Order: sequence, then C-alpha cells, then structure tokens
Amino acid sequence: MKRLTCFFICFFLSEVSGFEIPINGLSEFVDYEDLVELAPGKFQLVAENRRYQRSLPGESEEMMEEVDQVTLYSYKVQSTITSRMATTMIQSKVVNNSPQPQNVVFDVQIPKGAFISNFSMTVDGKTFRSSIKEKTVGRALYAQARAKGKTAGLVRSSALDMENFRTEVNVLPGAKVQFELHYQEVKWRKLGSYEHRIYLQPGRLAKHLEVDVWVIEPQGLRFLHVPDTFEGHFDGVPVISKGQQKAHVSFKPTVAQQRICPNCRETAVDGELVVLYDVKREEKAGELEVFNGYFVHFFAPDNLDPIPKNILFVIDVSGSMWGVKMKQTVEAMKTILDDLRAEDHFSVIDFNQNIRTWRNDLISATKTQVADAKRYIEKIQPSGGTNINEALLRAIFILNEANNLGLLDPNSVSLIILVSDGDPTVGELKLSKIQKNVKENIQDNISLFSLGMGFDVDYDFLKRLSNENHGIAQRIYGNQDTSSQLKKFYNQVSTPLLRNVQFNYPHTSVTDVTQNNFHNYFGGSEIVVAGKFDPAKLDQIESVITATSANTQLVLETLAQMDDLQDFLSKDKHADPDFTRKLWAYLTINQLLAERSLAPTAAAKRRITRSILQMSLDHHIVTPLTSLVIENEAGDERMLADAPPQDPSCCSVENDPHFIIYLPKSQKNICFNIDSEPGKILNLVSDPESGIVVNGQLVGAKKPNNGKLSTYFGKLGFYFQSEDIKIEISTETITLSHGSSTFSLSWSDTAQVTNQRVQISVKKEKVVTITLDKEMSFSVLLHRVWKKHPVNVDFLGIYIPPTNKFSPKAHGLIGQFMQEPKIHIFNERPGKDPEKPEASMEVKGQKLIITRGLQKDYRTDLVFGTDVTCWFVHNSGKGFIDGHYKDYFVPQLYSFLKRP
Repeated sequence: MKRLTCFFICFFLSEVSGFEIPINGLSEFVDYEDLVELAPGKFQLVAENRRYQRSLPGESEEMMEEVDQVTLYSYKVQSTITSRMATTMIQSKVVNNSPQPQNVVFDVQIPKGAFISNFSMTVDGKTFRSSIKEKTVGRALYAQARAKGKTAGLVRSSALDMENFRTEVNVLPGAKVQFELHYQEVKWRKLGSYEHRIYLQPGRLAKHLEVDVWVIEPQGLRFLHVPDTFEGHFDGVPVISKGQQKAHVSFKPTVAQQRICPNCRETAVDGELVVLYDVKREEKAGELEVFNGYFVHFFAPDNLDPIPKNILFVIDVSGSMWGVKMKQTVEAMKTILDDLRAEDHFSVIDFNQNIRTWRNDLISATKTQVADAKRYIEKIQPSGGTNINEALLRAIFILNEANNLGLLDPNSVSLIILVSDGDPTVGELKLSKIQKNVKENIQDNISLFSLGMGFDVDYDFLKRLSNENHGIAQRIYGNQDTSSQLKKFYNQVSTPLLRNVQFNYPHTSVTDVTQNNFHNYFGGSEIVVAGKFDPAKLDQIESVITATSANTQLVLETLAQMDDLQDFLSKDKHADPDFTRKLWAYLTINQLLAERSLAPTAAAKRRITRSILQMSLDHHIVTPLTSLVIENEAGDERMLADAPPQDPSCCSVENDPHFIIYLPKSQKNICFNIDSEPGKILNLVSDPESGIVVNGQLVGAKKPNNGKLSTYFGKLGFYFQSEDIKIEISTETITLSHGSSTFSLSWSDTAQVTNQRVQISVKKEKVVTITLDKEMSFSVLLHRVWKKHPVNVDFLGIYIPPTNKFSPKAHGLIGQFMQEPKIHIFNERPGKDPEKPEASMEVKGQKLIITRGLQKDYRTDLVFGTDVTCWFVHNSGKGFIDGHYKDYFVPQLYSFLKRP
C-alpha cells in the first residue's frame, strides 16, 4: 500500500476559502466594460476576450522532462484585493516521474504580518487538511504523532519583510502531490500608494505557471502600476487591464520564457511580482464602507500640508555599534537630516555609558545647522556601555522643557526616534523600570519610535516601549542594508499631516470599534477603523471625524449606505464578500496583541489572551498564540506549524565540533562533524593575503559516552597580522595581545576594547564579538554546563557571518567556503531513518551521499539551541571539504595553514 513516509514543515513567522483558478485569461473579466489600455510598450495589454499564450505540448515539454525527475506540473497564484483586504492562494502540483522515491518541497514566502488561514495537501489521493488549535493543544497533538513515529513541522520567526513557509514530503514513484496555502493581509498605504508583493519561487520550470491579481476598490482606482522586478527578463509578459474601480494583473510566462537562458534548465522565476496602486480620494472623511454587519473606515486625505515637527534622534554609540552598523547609521542619518524642512526643529543625542547632545535645545533645521549636525555625527566613535534609560530621559526633558516654555509651535508634533542594538548595560538595567520611567516623564503629545539593530537586540522591549508611547518599533538586521532600512522607516513615520484625530460613530448599534494603533496621522500611512453594527437596526453608518491639519481644525462627516456597496460587490465574482469581517478581525487581533504586551497585570493579560485565542479559532487564522495542525482524515499522520526561528549565518561551529555551512546562493545548509582528539588545533580560517587566522583547539569530555569521547572547542585564537594583534578566547578569559602588551577580560565582564582596526565587545557570560575594520565580524558563544556534570564540559561556539572581505586565497575548514562552491542535490529518497531522508550531492567534482537532519544553532537560545535543518556530509566532511580533515591541523594557536 502506498504510504506517506516523511514530513517536514518550516514556517518563518513574526507575529498568521478556496478559489477556482481560471485558465482563460481575461475572459474571466468580460464584465469589466470600462477596461482601458495602460502604458503601451512597457507591458503588453490585451482586450478582455483575448486568451493568453500557453505552453504547448512538444519540444518545450520534452526539454522540461529532462530537467528533473520531479515535474512541476503547475504553479498558480491568485490574489484578490477587495477594499485593501487581500486574500492570496498559492497552489503547486508536482509529479514524481522517477523510479525512486523523491522528496518534494513546497517553499513559499509570505509578507511579514500576514495571517495564514488555511493549508492543505494531497499526496497520491491522501488529503491532509489544517485546523487552528491553541498552541499547547497543537503541541500535544504533535507529540502524540511523533510518539507514533510520525513527523511534523516547525514554525519559525523572522522579522524581515517576508516570512517563509516550507513543507517537504517524501513520495513514492509515480505519486502526485498538490499543495495549497491561503493567507490574508491588510494593505497599508505607505508613501502615497498600496503595495502588493507576491514572492514567486517555484524552484524549477513549471509546465503551467499562472499568477492572477484582481484589485476591486469601490472608491475608484487612481493608478495601478507593475514595476519591472526581474531586470527585463519578462518584459511584455505581465498583462494589465484596468477599469474605473477594478483591475486585473496577469503573469503567465511560457516554459521558454521561464528559462533563465534559451538552453538553461534553471528558471528565471525567482523574485517578487509587485503591484502598486492607489485609490481616488476627496477632501472628506475618507471612505466608509458597510457590509454584512461590519463597517470599515479608511482615512487618508490628500493635499494636506505637513505639520511642523520637533524631533530628537537618540543614537546608541556603545561599543557594540562599532563597525558596519555605525557606518550605515551615519550615512542614513546624513540623508535623513537633509530631508528636514526649515520649519522643523531637531537635535541629536548620542549615548554609551555617557549622554552627549549636539545641542541642548531644539534647533531650527536651517541648512547651516543641518550641515553642522552632519559633521557632528560623522565624528562619532562608538565605545563603552549602553545607558538607554538616561538617554531617553534626556530626550524627553528637552521636549518637555521646550513645550513648557512655549517654544514649540502649538500645531507641531513631537517625535523621539531611538536607534539601538543592545540591552542596557549601564545605569538602570531593569527593563520594566525603564518603561516606567519613560511613561511617567513623557508627555502625551510625544511619540516614541524605536529601531532595533541586529539579531541580539531585545526587540520585544523596544516594541513595548514604543507601543505604550504612541509609536511603533521596527527591527533592522545587520546582514542587510541598514542605511536603506533606516531611511525607509524614517520616511514612514516622519511626515505628520494630522494630529488629535478622533472618530465618532453616533449610533448605539455600533460596537467593537477598533483601529490601527497610530497616534498621529503620518503621510506614509492611513488610519483604518472597523467595527460591528446591527443590520436589523441600521441601514447606514454615519461618522464624524475631528482632527487638526497644520493650522486648520477639521470636522469631517460621512454617511455610507449599505445597499450601494452590496450592489457593487454582487456584480463581481472576484470580489470578496467577507472582506469587512476579515478586516475587522485582522485589526482587532493586532490591537489585542499590542494590548497584551502592555497588560498591567497578569489577570488582564490572561483576559486579553483568551480573547485573542477565541478570535483566532472563530476566524481560523494563525496567531502567535495558536498553531496550525495539519493531519490526514484518520488523524494518525500529523504536522505542526510551531517553533522558534533562526537567521542564517555563513558558518558556525559548535560541539563535537559540528560545522554548519550556509551557502547563500544555493540557500542550503551543509553540515559535517570533525571527529578528532583533544589537544588538536584545527584551522578554521587562513587568509595569508589579508593576514587573518582563526584556529580552534579541541578539549575532550570528562569521559566517553556510549564508547565515544566527545570533543569541543575549548580555546579559539584570532590573529590579525597587519595589526600584530592576537586574541585568545577560552572558557575562562579573553586575552588581547598587541606586541609586548597584554590585556585580559573575564567572561563575567560586560566590556568593550578597541585597538586600532580591531574591537572586542564582551556581553557577560554570553558572547564575544570581534570586529575588524568595521566590516568583518566574528561571534564566539560561551556554553556553560553544570560543574558536577559527569560527562560534559564548558565549550565555545563560533559564528562567522557571510562576507566578501576575505581574499580569494582564504582557506581553512570554514574559510574555503567564503568562495561558495556550486552544489547540485538530487535523487532525494528515504533513508534508513524515516525522519532523515538521503540524497546525492555533486560538489567539487565529487558525488556524495548525504542525509537530511537537524543541527543545533545556539545564537538565540544558549541553553537548548534551535534546530536548523541541513544536509549532513559523512566521514568528517570528506568530499565537501578540500582534502582530509587532518590536513587542517596546525601546530600553534596562531599558525597559518600550510597548503600543499
């Protein structure tokens, strides 16, 4: 009997209805009588009754059959946006044409903050459907399935713009598999438009690839544009049809068009399809829509002059900001300062263990003052600890004093923008006390925005700090362009158009009103309010909005009829008749999540938690408090979407030692172990051209376990030859040697040392970060064990982020992978262990048998680690590393590797 052998799911999450897929192109849009042509020449436009070109049987299909033993029969995406409420379905159909079992992967990215509403898959006639469960219930069901030898999935968190949902299933020869994922999101207006992004990553050529986006906006479309995001490869392929209130975007490349080059097997469909649009607006109280017992109110009037702002930039310049983070922060700040208007007032506060101000008072943003502030920022040299509490209190004092003395324009708004990458290490260290201090001192008309820099920042603390003080927080990752992210965030929050916005719905039957949590109205966003009403008592909704715009007090009234919208939506089969309910649920759950993080008591937090859980179950959406359980009809094979995240580094080494090599071009983790002896020194990086060496000395466990003596890195050595600096890190001390001078630190310290181009930053009992030239960094993690443990000993782990700063001559067990080798993984099949499938890998002229499994990454959880999926190379990495692992032995802790 055919049987499902193995499951694996990964879903990267920060905070989570079926459709028919039409195949006849615009014949689905024949009722759009007012279609017009757009942008002739850039994108092909067709009349509504024209069919799209499709892949034809014959040569193209025969060529595709040669590409892979697994055939992607179809890859379809359908998005429907009804009044800014977007529902997206991604469907993939795959056939295993191989005579061997194969692993089939469904890997998609969804926008950050979207709620998953449904997932299903059918494997050779066996259907697996999803349900939403409270997280503890979901984990219990998962444990039951795992106990029976079945496997399940993991949900992982990533606070980037996109999140990853990955499912892997092993199927028998001839089997057919269909995956289908549904998610929903609200489109927020940013910088004058709405942006809908669909990440397309089919992974291989698809016989039928179809993407359809329908936009239905009762308020009317002002413009709609599809930018070229594929560097001209699909020029003419997207087809846009636009009416007054509706539009359709179709993307259906043939197999030949999908190829990255005419004779290539790889697909060029690997990126984002982006749809930008805006709706027509009048100088009134926005758009009020009522339908099916819910109403939604969009408020983003145009043609308003920006309100003057008073802004304090509070910049962390502690030692941990040294390097790329500070360099990019300075560049971004220079651009941001240029954007200030003459009527704005500002100052800059930079802090480590001490607090400095560029000016003690708010200064008018004249060209002369802006230029002086830029010169001040350019001279900042990060060092020392982090005193967040005093820095924020200083910023609040400056704004409060200026307001109390009557120095601020009464029609202006006041902002604090905090940029920091770490926890407080100096002054007040208790986070709850810092929150209390800020809340007690900040005036109600000040908004606090926070930018968390890097992977190890306490982002939850920054979110709470901002949310309870009328602002928002955002995380910026150091492995991305910090400068552009910082500027994007600033543009979103720094153009206030309205203040003191108040909504009033003079109906006793209007209940459960909620809105997106934004204190002021900013030019990059809009205010959205949603609520319930009793259709039996009301056939219309009235709103009254009061707000201040520049020097003008606005009183805006709107009346919305039920019948008008119902008549409009009933005429369009692509419109989502449930959009008002979904939007209300989306806003309400997000608002409750924000309130939960700020709950003053445990009882209040429990009450809010119960409300979130109930709404998640009622509306079938995945939230941080629920899990997505996927199971077959019998309930004996089960998957779970639930677990913590991890972000890829280039390379990491932990106990035994385990090597995890992340290959960014292939987007694969390749792992191997080195089984050696205590006392041996292994070269990790040797770059004679750059003069950089990283070596590790092994220590052994106290005694063998199951006949095997485990080994670990007990000491690491870093040598920077051009600076004549040597750094020795053991489980007890950190020692810096420069010439004849030596300086030592303990793991019990939190400190920072800078010597020429090298900086060492120590976070107490956790991590040492070594930064070279502000552009290259190494992280060493300390693992403590119970001193009386009969077997284990303290050890070190090392993480090296991706970088192109090593020379082409770099080598070593890790250094050789700075020049990424080309790999090809194929013929995936069941392994001896059902949970660990096997595959073949071609690399460096070798053909290896590899096994899929889990390794531990300890960057965010020093105690238990986080499971990272990777392909494991046996025999101490033989075939994947150059030569034999014994070729990497070196005689001393600072020796360069001698290559044959």
